[in-house]
Amino acid sequence: MKFTRQPKSPSPPHAPAHTPTHRLTHSPPFPSSRLPAGDPRAESPALAHALPSSVPARTPLFLTGPTAVGKSAVALALAERLGGEIISVDSMQVYRGLDIGTAKPAPADRQRVPHHLIDVVDLTEQFDAAKFVRLAGAAMADIQARGQVPIFCGGTGLYFRAFLEGLGDSPPADPALRTELEAAPLPELLRELEQRDPETFRSIDRQNARRVVRALEVIRLTGKPFSAQRAPWAKPHTPHSAFRTPHSAFRTPHFYALTRSPADLRARIDARVEDMFRRGLVEETRDLLARGLEQNRPAMQAIGYRQVVEHLRGVRSLPDTIALVKQRTRQFAKRQMTWIRHQLEVTWLALRSGDWIEDTVDRVVNDYSVAAGQRGR
Repeated sequence: MKFTRQPKSPSPPHAPAHTPTHRLTHSPPFPSSRLPAGDPRAESPALAHALPSSVPARTPLFLTGPTAVGKSAVALALAERLGGEIISVDSMQVYRGLDIGTAKPAPADRQRVPHHLIDVVDLTEQFDAAKFVRLAGAAMADIQARGQVPIFCGGTGLYFRAFLEGLGDSPPADPALRTELEAAPLPELLRELEQRDPETFRSIDRQNARRVVRALEVIRLTGKPFSAQRAPWAKPHTPHSAFRTPHSAFRTPHFYALTRSPADLRARIDARVEDMFRRGLVEETRDLLARGLEQNRPAMQAIGYRQVVEHLRGVRSLPDTIALVKQRTRQFAKRQMTWIRHQLEVTWLALRSGDWIEDTVDRVVNDYSVAAGQRGR
């Protein structure tokens, strides 16, 4: 294993029975309206959940990386070593029923370590970054109040950025407008986006219908380009170390990204996809269709489910479907890596094929312990 500190843009190194999940929906213990002027908790919905500075709080850890890299295994080991609980940072694992296709932690793992923000909404409900920030802030406060370490783990980079840096000034969703946009063909939406906001059109993932719909929703509601209204990370980057927050935990966040060599990651992705189909992804998708999967646009965009739905409709054979899911997952992992490199300031941890995770865990635990000692001086 290699261990390197590389902020933002440099490429990462490469080396050759269900336990109920907490559903925290209570209001922040420190409403912003009651905070003194100038208190940074008044500026961030997430920080409004933070403990007061007089109460010792365990510093949170943040762990990300591409799909199938091994985040969950590392997070579990860290939680057991440090006395922590895991907050899932995954836009699809929040949905009940999306189990096999989203690689949710196994019931046994969720019994070993408490997990938060998994199975919190039904397929008929919407979930977005604003809800994530609110629920994650509540989960963090709850974990810290019990003297445990919050460990944020997942691959939805947008949620990490929303939690750490805020959501920007975009307007709230308009259900009627969103329904109208979601009913339109994606090529038609892309043509409108190109005409009204060329900058966003060039930078957006054009296969992600959910992102395209949201961009157009904001444009139509405000009359301004989406690129002019995006959250703070669309502006000159502010390093995490510069954040004004009530906790040193966020002034110097412990933010790690796992990576593997392209060949190793490809093999792990292929093995994971094959395992998903062996464990019943086709059957799970068929059941979800009966429960309204097609009415949930974000869920239908999830890699695996969309391709299986097409298979069930006779578009392609099962072997071709499996091959396509592998290809789409590899492409998604590549996009995740690109996003992390350019949008997050992280410490890269490179794993080798067959490498036990203990070395990685030891290094993170040591780093965390040293920093905790310095904070305690």
